[in-house]
Amino acid sequence: MPLFKYGKEIADEWVPAEDGAALPDASHVIVPLSRWREVRHELISRPAQAGVALAAGELADEIVEDLPHLALVQVHFPNFADGRAFSTARALRERHGFKGEIRATGDVLLDQIHFMQRCGIDAFHVTNEPTIRRLREGRLAGIDLFYQPARDGRTTIINLRRRGAAGSERLAS
Repeated sequence: MPLFKYGKEIADEWVPAEDGAALPDASHVIVPLSRWREVRHELISRPAQAGVALAAGELADEIVEDLPHLALVQVHFPNFADGRAFSTARALRERHGFKGEIRATGDVLLDQIHFMQRCGIDAFHVTNEPTIRRLREGRLAGIDLFYQPARDGRTTIINLRRRGAAGSERLAS
């Protein structure tokens, strides 16, 4: 499954450690939340970087105290219509100030990536073949008008309208 970050396909240095499996002797280890609860002290004491994979419905609030020890939080999109991971990513960045990598995995579609980035997601494990093809070609869907404010600080449509004529001209084009 290809990994994209900063508009490029990159090698994935993170090694997953599933429930019940031995912890890998690797420099970057990612575990599901349930496993993190069991081995957090061991991972924190190791020189390896640690990451936690949150399943759909698992909240950022469940790992807030551990964020200083984490280099990566993975959020899962089980299907394109399930937006819970958007909220989790935004909470990690805006409410909890997480500075590490937030990675989207699961049903990541091209037209959602821009919105994922606005919520603070900066890496994408992609399984959808048309999305992989477009990302490899550097053809990310461009969206530049938004109704909701986000961490990227971009002006919303409401603010453009409040500015008057300049905003109206921008919206008309």
